Amino acid sequence: MNYKIAYALGFHPWEVAEKQPSFNERFMQLLEREERGRQPPYGRALDIGTGSGIWGIKLAERGWQVVAIDIVEKALGRARERIQHSGVEMRLLQADVTALRPDDVGSDFKLILDTGTFHGLTNAQREAMGRGVSAIADSDATVLMLAWSPKRRGPLPRGADQGAIEAAFPRWTVTEVGTTGFQAPKPVELLMRPNERWYRLRRD
Repeated sequence: MNYKIAYALGFHPWEVAEKQPSFNERFMQLLEREERGRQPPYGRALDIGTGSGIWGIKLAERGWQVVAIDIVEKALGRARERIQHSGVEMRLLQADVTALRPDDVGSDFKLILDTGTFHGLTNAQREAMGRGVSAIADSDATVLMLAWSPKRRGPLPRGADQGAIEAAFPRWTVTEVGTTGFQAPKPVELLMRPNERWYRLRRD
């Protein structure tokens, strides 16, 4: 999917999840699991493909030290406005998820969040993202990844299953798979059939 064109046209239906209690409740449950038994600040978190910064901001509000990246400048502009309005501290970078390097984004990330980037990449790009995440992640890191189920969708994200995720992250283990609680608007549901899943990965 060409996100540059999508943001230029104002097409970002995935943002409706921000106002859905079911999605937010599930997201918070996932974060609470990573935070259990600890006190903020919880450590460094990388928000991959942050888009308008919605979920990175929520991480920062909870006490994570957030670096958020996206390749689309229009999306980052929206994220800057949101960050300013929210009052949180959060570092924004224009960066490619298939070329993650410690010198650029930092390292020792305890949490890596992907709310919809991996599942739209080619196989080669997925492998590159997996290598990059491994290079910048802490030895005790967690990846929380949202992915649609695989399906032909033309220019839209093709989706990914557990096997595809494990192939791109060979030194990680998928420890949990669960629903996201996302309720797609009718036109989006008919067009995309997302059937979303959250995947939790831990370093071996």
